[in-house]
Amino acid sequence: MSDSRAFDVDGVPTIAVPDLAPDAVVVDVREDDEWAAGHAPDAVHVPMGQIPQRLQELPEGRLYVVCRSGGRSRRTVEWLQGHGVDAVNVEGGMAAWSEAGRPMVADAGQTPFVR
Repeated sequence: MSDSRAFDVDGVPTIAVPDLAPDAVVVDVREDDEWAAGHAPDAVHVPMGQIPQRLQELPEGRLYVVCRSGGRSRRTVEWLQGHGVDAVNVEGGMAAWSEAGRPMVADAGQTPFVR
């Protein structure tokens, strides 16, 4: 799959879940309980409120940022871009991820779901 990013009306780069490459570096900015309920298997978890303090922990290269529906991730992408990070908002968030049938895992061996 190619990286077919678009831009929302405010110029924030965005990508639809079906266009996201399988090896994309996904950063999940949801809260701990949301993460535990279900997340992308190889995603990096850093809650939105912790991004500024944990910026150095984020992988290098382009980051695809996801939350539950796209609002928090959009704001995070704006902040990251303002700090020189190549970041793209995943449109529709984990709700769109789940709807697209992308793989998910959950903590404690439970059936994953989007919370």
